Amino acid sequence: MMINDPNFLLFLGILPVIAFLYAGVGHGGASGYLALMSLFSMAPETMKPTALLLNLFVAGTSFYFYYKEGYFNKKLFLYFAISSIPMAYLGGLITVDASIYKIILGVLLIFAILKMLNVFGKENEVIREVKLWQGLLVGGVIGFFSGLIGIGGGIILSPVILLLHWGKMKEAAAVSALFIWVNSAAGLAGQFTNGIVLNKQSLLMVTLAVIGGFAGSYYGSKRMSNTNVRYMLTVVLIAASVKLIFIQ
Repeated sequence: MMINDPNFLLFLGILPVIAFLYAGVGHGGASGYLALMSLFSMAPETMKPTALLLNLFVAGTSFYFYYKEGYFNKKLFLYFAISSIPMAYLGGLITVDASIYKIILGVLLIFAILKMLNVFGKENEVIREVKLWQGLLVGGVIGFFSGLIGIGGGIILSPVILLLHWGKMKEAAAVSALFIWVNSAAGLAGQFTNGIVLNKQSLLMVTLAVIGGFAGSYYGSKRMSNTNVRYMLTVVLIAASVKLIFIQ
């Protein structure tokens, strides 16, 4: 799509909103960007590196604010990151058939939908300490799919942390933000190794995503984002998931 294309202008208008909402809960927003790109029928070979690039900037901004507020758990992050980084790079090296890619992405968007609906939003007062082997296993699996599909993995890691009582909500958000950043960097490195070239409009998309991500990170680290807008984004994710899995 070109900059003077009305559809692309609409895409650019929605992009910072998605960045705002995801950054507000400590995520880079790749699942949202991919959902949006799929609705606008962008090619998978363009979607994957573009989403990872946007993740780098938005997740980095998000991590800064959550770290500043004192929510980052270094040990929890390291347990997941040790295995996720090499596995994300490996996943980034692999080129998946377009039809299979869309189905996998459509299924993974379900995690984003459940997250936006706050299905995983409940905290537990009793926090369990994650064992090293658990962190390595979870981090490795999520890292691989992160590089393979073009997501940072936070949309999966954050629910896992909450469901298994390994941390509280904002602690999970802080850990997920940096987890997304390192996985996105590793996955993008794998893409560049394969000779992938970024979209010409990438700089403009990054600028808009950073604006939305900065605002979302600031408000999300202090208060929750608007519920009604989150539900609107959920509708977008559901539509994209259905399109990817059943229509393509």
